[in-house]
Amino acid sequence: MALTTAGDAALSPSVAEAIEALAGRRVAVLTGAGVSTDSGIPDYRGEGAPVRTPMTVEQFLSSEDARRRYWIGSHLGWRSFASAAPNPGHTALAMLEEHGVTTGVITQNVDGLHVRAGSRRVVELHGTMRRVFCTQCGQVFDRRDLGERIEAENPWITVPDRVELGPDGDVLPGGSDGFVVPVCTVCRGMLKPDVVFFGEFIPGEKFREAEQLVRTSDALVVAGSSLVVNSGIRLLERARRRRLPIVIVNRGQTRGDRRATVKVDAGTTEVLRAFAEALPSRASGASSLEG
Repeated sequence: MALTTAGDAALSPSVAEAIEALAGRRVAVLTGAGVSTDSGIPDYRGEGAPVRTPMTVEQFLSSEDARRRYWIGSHLGWRSFASAAPNPGHTALAMLEEHGVTTGVITQNVDGLHVRAGSRRVVELHGTMRRVFCTQCGQVFDRRDLGERIEAENPWITVPDRVELGPDGDVLPGGSDGFVVPVCTVCRGMLKPDVVFFGEFIPGEKFREAEQLVRTSDALVVAGSSLVVNSGIRLLERARRRRLPIVIVNRGQTRGDRRATVKVDAGTTEVLRAFAEALPSRASGASSLEG
């Protein structure tokens, strides 16, 4: 795919068509794991994605052994996961918000990279790995502080400098015997990362916040998501019922392709950069976009 500057004839036809569909509109953006692959965090379902058997919320809550496996794997991957940097696609979305083109970002990712890139309105549908909370008393802990506790209580753990991450920042541990599972320092209750596990519902208020962002926009961009998770399809359907232009940017097929105004089969970084170069200058008026 040839992409250079926004006004360059090398823009692919689908990208140029997408820019035409979005020009002069306030755009809501829904992102998935494909936006973070260029930051070194793998996708769940893209080509070459690792085979995964993710832990369900029922397993986590009901089994001490499952929690032990989760925490050691999550801790081994946390350092590399937390050090991942926003890529130019994240930066492009922050720029579009700064110019008043986008109303905000709804993300299915838990890596926090949109926030670190400078996006101000970010709805983290599936939560964030930055926080941990107690399921008993509700106390919230910073993940970095918890990491220090885990290493203090398990001094035998050696965290490698480079590990092969899973999409949620975990690795598959070789063994977990003897690992001390962290507990709440306030009430000794069970700790859980502030993320939505498989089999767990997205909090209602969080989904309503995402719906509101779509409701106050004139178009929807889906970037880096195969839309397998129902929450993404539900938001796309909200946009379709309002007859909003829908642009999907993703390598390979998605569940929403037939409902898209334009489908761009390409990497998200290059396409979002093209949007950031073209759309601010194509706005119908800075005052109307910023109001």
